[in-house]
Amino acid sequence: MNIVREPLKIVLASRNQHKIKELYTFLSQVDSTIEILSLDDIGFLGDIEENGTTFEANALIKAQAVAALGYIGIADDSGLSVDALDGAPGVYSARYAGGHGDDHKNNMLLLENMKDVPDEKRTAQFVSVIACAFPDNSHAPIVCRGTCPGTILHAYRGNGGFGYDPLFYYAPLEKTYAEMTPDEKNQISHRANAMHLFSAAFKKELQK
Repeated sequence: MNIVREPLKIVLASRNQHKIKELYTFLSQVDSTIEILSLDDIGFLGDIEENGTTFEANALIKAQAVAALGYIGIADDSGLSVDALDGAPGVYSARYAGGHGDDHKNNMLLLENMKDVPDEKRTAQFVSVIACAFPDNSHAPIVCRGTCPGTILHAYRGNGGFGYDPLFYYAPLEKTYAEMTPDEKNQISHRANAMHLFSAAFKKELQK
């Protein structure tokens, strides 16, 4: 007798379609029965206040907000950390220029703040933290961090990606994030590195 297992429903605490697509690529490899939903898919119309001071705190806040609704919640909090700017824009990456998600204004402000920084000091890293929270605290929360080192350019290069991708140069491939193919980016990105760690931890937790 074959037992048909119900799909494991997971809600990604995001409306960012770029992030959802990237996360789906990895999560669908964890378990073929996983059904991945967005906030819109479950009718969540409100905003989740991200008032943490670290990527880890904000990722957990979002994941726990979903778990409180009875779903397994997974959230990513990510951003750019520039050494010459003491780690800025950091957790404020999406709203660096004031409004939320205005990539062009954020990039222009970054270039303005970096205009006097010489090439050798334009080092930075992208950071991604993936957090998972379970309904009724049935499992311990999972938090995994991934990073990718790079350099901030003086001008845009490439038409792909989103956010700070056109300014973030990754030396080993001699490309910005915005010049990479999706496959290239999924091999080396901060989110990919976080997801590799998360996938292993998530599988282990589900087996308990």
